[in-house]
Amino acid sequence: MPTTALAQTPCLNAAEAEAVAAVTFPDIILETGRVCTALPATSIVRRTSGPFLARYQAEADRAWPTARQAIAKLSDPRVSMLLLQSDYARPLITSLIAPMVVGQIQQSDCGTIDRIVTLLEPLPARNTAGIVVATIQHLKAEKARGTASVANVPDLPVCTAAKR
Repeated sequence: MPTTALAQTPCLNAAEAEAVAAVTFPDIILETGRVCTALPATSIVRRTSGPFLARYQAEADRAWPTARQAIAKLSDPRVSMLLLQSDYARPLITSLIAPMVVGQIQQSDCGTIDRIVTLLEPLPARNTAGIVVATIQHLKAEKARGTASVANVPDLPVCTAAKR
């Protein structure tokens, strides 16, 4: 039994995953705006400043200590000790994650993304992170059940909801 437990890949619980999501949101929003150039300049995802982005930045700042611990949990301890203590860790991590997420966006997705973000705008950034993580957990559970429509969903290191 202990050998099996050690062989398992670590996963992030909901709070850890939400912190990582919150830390990456400002860069994901900005990068989405750079990709979705067909949207009007007034579109929420095209704004490069303002109260919406400021709320997400404030939440990212608050979530960074938890996100740093979560990333360390998934990393080689030697690397995490060196990298994650640096002031460069956060911008490096977000600059790697944002393009991976936004790189999947097609121009035809931009209108839907803008609508979703507009609907989420009144919510606190923390709630948006919770919605994203709950969705990932649901999709992961569906994939484990063999649901064909989610077969291409990436295997992200988020624990299933039951493991919280």
